[in-house]
Amino acid sequence: DGVEQFVSTPELHSDEAIDSDPLPPGQVWAVSLGAEAGHGLCRIEATVGPGGGVRILNQPAPPAFRESVRVAEQNLYTRRKELVGDRDPRAHEFSIQLRALEADKSGTGVGLPVLVALVGALLERNTRGGTIIVGPLNLGGSMELLTNPVAIAEMAVEKKATTLLLPVAARRALTELPDELWTKISIEFYSDPADAVFKALVE
Repeated sequence: DGVEQFVSTPELHSDEAIDSDPLPPGQVWAVSLGAEAGHGLCRIEATVGPGGGVRILNQPAPPAFRESVRVAEQNLYTRRKELVGDRDPRAHEFSIQLRALEADKSGTGVGLPVLVALVGALLERNTRGGTIIVGPLNLGGSMELLTNPVAIAEMAVEKKATTLLLPVAARRALTELPDELWTKISIEFYSDPADAVFKALVE
């Protein structure tokens, strides 16, 4: 019928591998900062429609993920002008889902990646390809301290990510990252949630 279609074969692409193509609006690679099961790669997927509020599609929703979503939603409302300009996030309903790809399925400390997903969905802007976004956010809009950013960087390299986006406070702890890993991944830092959002989304 003359319509060009791209078919990705299992060999070329798996949902668990991070490739360099930008992700559709509202989709983000993140790291869940679970204590017991260790850090785990996860994918956050948000869509937007008419209505209001944020609906979590995971049933039952892991309590830690629910808390991350609540914090991201509040930050979206309070920093609305800075993040989405003239758009009113309260006039939209967001549906969000956590796809955990590791043992840790809690969705702990993914407030910032959730915020990036919500903003990307609302602005219809793709997320940078090959990028993992890390950040435990609090209600006041500041970043909580990351425990063991070296382990996060090692996991990002193992998952074939090209860029790791971290809060700038993690910079000092990364002096312990082995030299050979610095050459395998680009580590970028952000100063606050708005800076992270704009570094994570494609223009």
